[in-house]
Amino acid sequence: MSETPYYETMYILRPDIPEEEVDSHLKKYSEILEKSETEVLDSQMRGKRRLAYPIAKHKEGIYVQLSHKGNGQQVATLERAMRLSEDVIRYITVKQDGPLPTPKPTSKEDETEKKEVKPTEDKTESPAKEEKKEDSKE
Repeated sequence: MSETPYYETMYILRPDIPEEEVDSHLKKYSEILEKSETEVLDSQMRGKRRLAYPIAKHKEGIYVQLSHKGNGQQVATLERAMRLSEDVIRYITVKQDGPLPTPKPTSKEDETEKKEVKPTEDKTESPAKEEKKEDSKE
């Protein structure tokens, strides 16, 4: 128990709101946490997904995960703001013990890694293709 606990808040936004408004919600809740002197560890938009059961007549929702580290007093402030927002249809905050979450790399970093991997794959495939060609000539 030497590691300090952190909190993960998962909330679901209405599916019919535009992407700019989703980004504004991400910023809004991060700012609420920063005002309460809480460290925001990670904020991830998980995308639009089908709900297990209808919530307020919605069958889909936009999932967002927010990881933060603080003394625990910030949870009530954050959940109050979510409760008052009409765009948030569900939310839950869980106290986590263990290693801190590592932020996911951005999509630009993923693309550069894929580009670097593809040339090495081509090099490994080309000798096998050359051997097959030589076998077919004989």
